[in-house]
Amino acid sequence: MLTVRSIRESLPRKTPEIRHKLKEFENIIKNASEEVIFEELVFCIFTAGTSAKMGLSALSAVKSILPSASEDELRAKLRGVYRFPNVRSKHVIHTRAYLAREFGLKLRPLLLSFKDPVERRDFFALNKDIKGLGFKEASHFLRNIGFRGYAILDKHILQCLFELNITESPRAPHSRSKYIEIENKFKRFSERNGFDFDEMDLFLWSEKTGEILK
Repeated sequence: MLTVRSIRESLPRKTPEIRHKLKEFENIIKNASEEVIFEELVFCIFTAGTSAKMGLSALSAVKSILPSASEDELRAKLRGVYRFPNVRSKHVIHTRAYLAREFGLKLRPLLLSFKDPVERRDFFALNKDIKGLGFKEASHFLRNIGFRGYAILDKHILQCLFELNITESPRAPHSRSKYIEIENKFKRFSERNGFDFDEMDLFLWSEKTGEILK
């Protein structure tokens, strides 16, 4: 059972690795190619309803053909290594076509055009032409490319927040307003106890999974 005391005892051991990982994320929006940024978006489409490890396996299977693959080609690469080869292939192709048509697949200028971080996430979470992303996945994508201030409220984080009495239930939020409410409670808890919010998100996830991944 997590407590503030147990966090204070465990956090220092993991802080260097967590900070290194956050620096890696920041380097993506600063320096990575547009292709890599799109790969991170696809990774988060793949993680929905699965796991980060499965998302990484799926991305690895299709990375070499991702810029130009057809839906059938993606499906064939994903079959046998991923739980949802059919629906997620559709999501990726639809999303790629939309972003190519509207933005020339140039995601960096699009991402940096938002002055409000809430609007930036809303664009990806609520856009009907970006398939397979909800608020959790959109937050995951933005965090993984270097934007701070977003909570990835997956089952592991939600269980931690419940154990810490930040929330009354570990159930996933099913609306934008509820997601933001829980996220804000998490931010206030971090601030009140002197924890860095973005570091805390990775720390709590690692406490449940045993890994500092992405």
